[in-house]
Order: sequence, then C-alpha cells, then structure tokens
Amino acid sequence: MIQVTPSIAIEESEIEEAFVRASGPGGQNVNKVSSAVQLKFDIRRSPSLPNDVAIRLMKLAGSRLTQDGVIVIVAQSQRSQKRNREEALERLLELIREAAVKPQVRRPTKPTKASKERRLVSKDKRAAVKAGRARPGDD
Repeated sequence: MIQVTPSIAIEESEIEEAFVRASGPGGQNVNKVSSAVQLKFDIRRSPSLPNDVAIRLMKLAGSRLTQDGVIVIVAQSQRSQKRNREEALERLLELIREAAVKPQVRRPTKPTKASKERRLVSKDKRAAVKAGRARPGDD
C-alpha cells in the first residue's frame, strides 16, 4: 500500500511499470541498459480513488492521459533505473495529491456601488462627446 494522502492509499498492484531504453546522451551505457521507466496507472479501474478525485485527476493529467483513462508517466532524466522509478512514482503521487484537493466554491460577487457609478458616469461622458460631434453635411 502506498499512502498518498491521509484518506487515499493505492495498492502497488494498480501501478504497472515497464522499463525501456532512455534516449539522449549516456555514453556506452545508453545502448545496453533499460534505465527509463514507463509508469501506467488506470484511473477508471482504480478502486482506491474516490470518483471526484478520479475526475479531477483526468483533467489534470492532460496529454499524459490515454483514451482508455490510463495515465502514462515516463521518467528518463536519471542514469539509474531505481532513481527514474522513484521519480515517476513521485510525479504520479503528486498528481493524485493535487487532484485530491477539492476546489474552493466561490460565490458570485456583485459589482460595488462605486464601480456602478463610475460606469454610469463614463456612459454619460461618452454620450455627451458623441452629441457634441459635428456631422458631415451639418454646415
């Protein structure tokens, strides 16, 4: 069990890992060792996530989310497989923590009395300016 928040814990069996070869520089090691990790987490089939958290997580995932509702996180910045694995897992947990925070519901605000008065005064000024303009052919 991986404890994400005090109320959310994820089974390790829900997270699928695949190790692939990392791209970019790495010397002779890069062509021999699969140090990059591809972490997959199926949001739709996860019994650990409450429905509202899952919906927010899908919105937060963006391009990392597949059509099937699976988040794919690739970590390849570290040279060791272990550190890439830890980094990918931490990124997933951070996404889930962010999705677990309920957005604050804000009540609609009303314009202040002063702002209403300013708006009305500016309309009066504009009407006066338009009325004072000379029209072509009024000579």
